[in-house]
Amino acid sequence: MMEIADFDSLRRAMAENSEEPEGPARNARAEQLLAEAERLNVPLAVIEALGHQLKVYNYSSEKDKMFVPFARLLRMWDERPEDFDEYETHSLHWVFKWMTAGMLDQPHVPLASIEKWLGEMEHRYRLAGHSERAVRSAEFSVAGHVGDLPRAERAYAAWLAADRDRMADCHACELHGQGGWQLKNGRDEEALELWGPVLDGEYSCAHEPHTVLASSLVPLLRLGRVDEARAHHLRGFRLVRPMESMRGAYADHVEFCALTGNEARGLELLAERPAYFTDTGQPRSRMDFLAVVALLMERLTGLGLDGQRVPGPAGRTWTAGELAGHARGEALELAARFDARNGTSYVGDQLRERMAQRPLVDRLPLGVRAPRTAPAGPPAPVAPAPAQERSERSERSEQPSLPALLAEARRLSDTLRPHALEAWAAVARAAEETEVDTYVRAEIADHTAMGRGPEGVELFERAAELYAEAGDEGEAIAARARAAYVRALSGELDEALAAMDEPYDRILALYADDATGVRQTASVLMSRARILMRQVHERSTGAGDAEQAVRELLALVGGRGGSDVRLVSRAAEGRAMLAELAEHAGDGERAGELFRQATAQFVGAELPWFAVEYEVRVAALAHEQGDLAEAERALRAALEHGGPYVEPVGRAQLHLQLAEVVGGRGAAEEAAEHALEAAHWADEAGQSGTLGAWARHQLGGFLLRQGRFAEAAEVLESALADLSAETHGDGAVVQTQWWLGDCLSELGEHHAAAERRLQAAELARHWPEQHDHATLAHLAAESLGNAGLPAEADRAYTRAGELWRAMGNVHFLVRSLRARAWLALRTEAGTEGARKLMADAVRECEAALEAVEDPAAADRLADELGHTHRQFGDLLARSVPEDADDPAIQEAFEAALAEMAAAISVFAGVGEDGLHSRTAAELAAGWLEADLSRPAAAAARARAVLDAYEGADPADETVRARRAEARQLLEPTEE
Repeated sequence: MMEIADFDSLRRAMAENSEEPEGPARNARAEQLLAEAERLNVPLAVIEALGHQLKVYNYSSEKDKMFVPFARLLRMWDERPEDFDEYETHSLHWVFKWMTAGMLDQPHVPLASIEKWLGEMEHRYRLAGHSERAVRSAEFSVAGHVGDLPRAERAYAAWLAADRDRMADCHACELHGQGGWQLKNGRDEEALELWGPVLDGEYSCAHEPHTVLASSLVPLLRLGRVDEARAHHLRGFRLVRPMESMRGAYADHVEFCALTGNEARGLELLAERPAYFTDTGQPRSRMDFLAVVALLMERLTGLGLDGQRVPGPAGRTWTAGELAGHARGEALELAARFDARNGTSYVGDQLRERMAQRPLVDRLPLGVRAPRTAPAGPPAPVAPAPAQERSERSERSEQPSLPALLAEARRLSDTLRPHALEAWAAVARAAEETEVDTYVRAEIADHTAMGRGPEGVELFERAAELYAEAGDEGEAIAARARAAYVRALSGELDEALAAMDEPYDRILALYADDATGVRQTASVLMSRARILMRQVHERSTGAGDAEQAVRELLALVGGRGGSDVRLVSRAAEGRAMLAELAEHAGDGERAGELFRQATAQFVGAELPWFAVEYEVRVAALAHEQGDLAEAERALRAALEHGGPYVEPVGRAQLHLQLAEVVGGRGAAEEAAEHALEAAHWADEAGQSGTLGAWARHQLGGFLLRQGRFAEAAEVLESALADLSAETHGDGAVVQTQWWLGDCLSELGEHHAAAERRLQAAELARHWPEQHDHATLAHLAAESLGNAGLPAEADRAYTRAGELWRAMGNVHFLVRSLRARAWLALRTEAGTEGARKLMADAVRECEAALEAVEDPAAADRLADELGHTHRQFGDLLARSVPEDADDPAIQEAFEAALAEMAAAISVFAGVGEDGLHSRTAAELAAGWLEADLSRPAAAAARARAVLDAYEGADPADETVRARRAEARQLLEPTEE
């Protein structure tokens, strides 16, 4: 910890403390620094330390501590205003606004005191010559808080009418307040329009766009703009997460989760901030937080999860039901204190309305891992009262009768509708309570077996016995054929083939004698074809037998289908089998055509869900053949045909494949939508850690490509929690870390970006090809430099340079040397070390240029050499110490000018491609000439630039900028 010896060291210590995370530790340090300031016996030191203390209290959970340092500052101002410099005078008046808001947040402060303080603020602002804009804004806040809406309307109008001056809140904060008023009056669209410049990044401050993003969530949901709401949640939560003082905005994000079916994520948010349940420094934000906790817990209770363990106040374990009651009671108690202070019921009314909200979206996928909260099992049955017994008997009497259930099950089976097996299960349950004939028992056994997969052999055999007993020999044979096919599915291929011989011979004989129908015969032929196809796939033998069996099936059902969807389905599946055989033989084009024919038959028979599998096969074949447009068409068709009937894991896979294809043609926005859906359905399928992690990896990459860095960072961090080299491959892990580092770099989180890039580089270090390793080391060095860690950055650049040299990549070797040269100015190596490194970069370039033979490569190296000379010149000019004498400055500038001249010469040799670089170097040389008191030489260089752009396109921004700078350089000589 820095020792405080004088005023300067105190200021440095306060500046360092300001950079620390919000919270009690930073506040405690501010208190220590005030004590140190008092020991210096410098009034301004005490004033600045009090101001620092007040600021850190305001940006923390201990806002209630602000009043004491402010009261002391105000007393010091009244007694000796001359002790305040201009900045502290401004700061003192500025924080009057904080005091007003702070008093409103404390229910123990009487309303009369707040009104008196408002008057004091108005009086002091008038004395200081400030506009009343900030005063009217504060009055608006007071009126709005107590529910005096007419007064709030008047204050709002006066606020906007008053002149903006130095005491007015920043544009971002003002727009937040103005949008909040529109929201309170039910004008969601107007609120979002007002917030637009803040959301777009035009205006920002310490708490914006953090709070505007949070405030926009519910109105966006109400307006149905769910994509924007999702983006604002991901982007905004990332901003508020590290800031202890933003409990109110944090509550908005918990509320968003409760209203969008993301209860599990809401619980994760609560677990991250246990202190928010109990911190009492700002009662109003605690009340808001507890209100949304109650909202979330009551949502869980409504889902039957009142007994689920949830995060809550420390000291005990909580269930959702217990926390719901606790949070609601605490929030209402706080609201009652505010209302008692205000003399209205407004705060309590607003709070109850917030807690009574219903979900606005059933489930809004977020991209981050947030599995749906599973409802609890059914409650234990309660012994019914007589009235209940009568009601239940009435309900039972309204249930469909067995004949009705049977008719419906047969209808669904005959037309191959989804959920036919569920209908037969209902028949089976109903049949347990009554006697049914043999044929119905055969049907029940048959369809029950269909739902059991490989475990259905015995039931199929039982069904065959019952069908035979009922006199339907054809259906009995078909059931035995189905049993044989199930054996093949279970791996008993030889047994299946043997078991198929008798049913095949018998069904053909029966059919020849008109003793059975086409349906039963086709069923047996299909089972036989399926078994032979299994032999082809598992043993790569018997393709000829399989094709003969398929063609026999097609010959039977061809042209017979008509309205019989079962026969149409047999024909379509037969086409698909021929497609598989063509694919097996290496004829991908023929296979694709046959698969398309199969899907067309299924769709034509209004059985589109059966076409999904074959559209996916078409997509795979098209992808192999490089026909990405056809692959995309087929995948879209699969999603359209499957509708709600595709299992969640299948939907996830389809969306993920489509994301990759669409992203491959550059449509990153649509690709992100599909990756988002893939992540959602993977979570629904219970595959968050496998398929879901891969989908999030892809989603993060697509968001990054759109420049949505905060959203991408949230998604990629979520993906990394599940990605593993063992499951997904170390390439996926490295790429995710890489993308995340890029996002963090764009967000200005350079230290975190360096960590991610270094982690990725460590994984890539073991790869045979070292380009990625070198690139990541180089990027990590860049991040370390931006994070203010020059020594660490130099080591990373050194490592990257070694890798570039080993790979023969001169361009990046030179760039690493140049970067190290600039870093050297900030380390012990100093100016001499920097000059040596830049000279090494020049030599590496020159040596490579001498050895190269390819003209294009030579031009690229020449361009690199020119930029190196240019940077060398800049470095020499900027490395002169502020206290250097004239000869030292002269020497440094002359050396810099020589490097600029070398750069100009090299760029001139490149020709037209080097024009802009040459003129930039020419202008830099001109300014050096001017600094060396050589106006004629400076003017000559400026004219050379103007001559170089004679006849150039005046709309070219670079041309315009160069010409403007050249004229600026000419002005002193012309005067």
